[in-house]
Amino acid sequence: MRYGRELKYGLHVIFHPFDGFWDLKREHRGSLSAALTFVTLTIIAMTFEKQFTGFLFNSVRLKDINVVVDILTVGMVYVLWCVANWCLTSLMDGEGKMKDIFIAMGYALIPIILIRFPLILVSKAITAEEGVFYQVFANISYIWTGILVFFGTMVTHQYSFKKTVVTCVGTVLGMAIIMFIGLLFFNVIQQMITFVITIYKEIRF
Repeated sequence: MRYGRELKYGLHVIFHPFDGFWDLKREHRGSLSAALTFVTLTIIAMTFEKQFTGFLFNSVRLKDINVVVDILTVGMVYVLWCVANWCLTSLMDGEGKMKDIFIAMGYALIPIILIRFPLILVSKAITAEEGVFYQVFANISYIWTGILVFFGTMVTHQYSFKKTVVTCVGTVLGMAIIMFIGLLFFNVIQQMITFVITIYKEIRF
């Protein structure tokens, strides 16, 4: 089954990022559906972590958990990074298409899935003194993912190390700009709606 092989290929990508990301783009060893599966599993992992992590290592109160917010947060960061990266690399002679970026970034999330799910179970079986191991592996999941995002960007766009650093920094700034413009747009729309409602009420009276 092709979809199963595309999912399994993710293990090759995270341990051999240069060959893995190259084959994702050039040999089509992965797919957008598999990448979105990894994004979905990442959202589930982050949500489960807040709800089921052992109380010694869980600083989130259950009443403060909002699944919808968790889904939107992870999904928004993923989409914003891909869109900002595409906008920037289109101006910097990047070779990756929008689809290539979405696929590469989806596969880059695999370490979070592989590490975070087991950590939920481990957190219920270890003591506070052993918590340092929990924190180490938790940090590794993010560092590993960050490294994969970096190499995924480098290989997808065929950039040098220096240019990839500049691109990643620019992508983060691009995400901030997009969020600012989006918030500004929604604020203007909200004010327009309020204005129209106010005018309607005045006319009605």
